[in-house]
Amino acid sequence: MLSNAGYEVITASDGVLGWAALEDLKPELAVFDIMLPGLDGYELCRRVRAAPMLEGVKVLILSARGLDAEVARGLQLGADAYLRKPFGTRELLETIKSLLEERK
Repeated sequence: MLSNAGYEVITASDGVLGWAALEDLKPELAVFDIMLPGLDGYELCRRVRAAPMLEGVKVLILSARGLDAEVARGLQLGADAYLRKPFGTRELLETIKSLLEERK
């Protein structure tokens, strides 16, 4: 869906591979779930915010963990947005567009 919307998409099957991709590619936006094997989404978010080389990378968390405390934790760790599953395609695309426009 994101590729069809014109975005370049790189995927990783776990948090360790995701972190390696972030370090290597330095994307404009990182989208990840909280429940990842290896490194969870909270740890990825913390690492992105602590890494000077990733300054400016927007972080979007998508998760079925939707309790207010979990959303607050993600945002406190530096996520720019947190979408609770299930979410709509339009909501996802609008959130991504908004986050990327903030970078300009």
